Amino acid sequence: MDEQERRLIDLERELTLLCRHFVASRGPRSGQTLERSAYVLLTRLEAGAPLTLKELAHTFQVNVSTINRQVSPMLKMGLVERIPDPDGGMARKYRPTTLGLERLRVDREISLEGAARLIRTTEWTDTTTQHFLTLLSQLNQSIERLEGLSLDRSPETSTPTDPAH
Repeated sequence: MDEQERRLIDLERELTLLCRHFVASRGPRSGQTLERSAYVLLTRLEAGAPLTLKELAHTFQVNVSTINRQVSPMLKMGLVERIPDPDGGMARKYRPTTLGLERLRVDREISLEGAARLIRTTEWTDTTTQHFLTLLSQLNQSIERLEGLSLDRSPETSTPTDPAH
């Protein structure tokens, strides 16, 4: 095995461990009210323009039927709303409601507490944490380019309307 192959094996193992450790380090989801899939979908919808089921399926690289099964209960709970395509297309688009964004904010605060606990236990400096964040962001953006994804990383400033509230 050459050095490059060894690095790839090490990288794959460390990324696998990172995913497992990060989820576990945040602790139990007590206090969080969103299903994991709802949390992930709301995070994506918060970050950009409304999306169709097909666009969401492409973003998460799953079947449209899978996204539909995840979005349907969110729609019933008032976490997302279906709207006409602002650009005049035929497909309906989905965006988070005020309620969905509020529930996301509450769950995110709990998640951030876990992430802060993780960083504290590593005893990393702010510089080390920022360096890791920069490298991880570069890796994720490279993967997104490879997969043909375009993910906006800054939440929109506009707030959707929620007819129920």
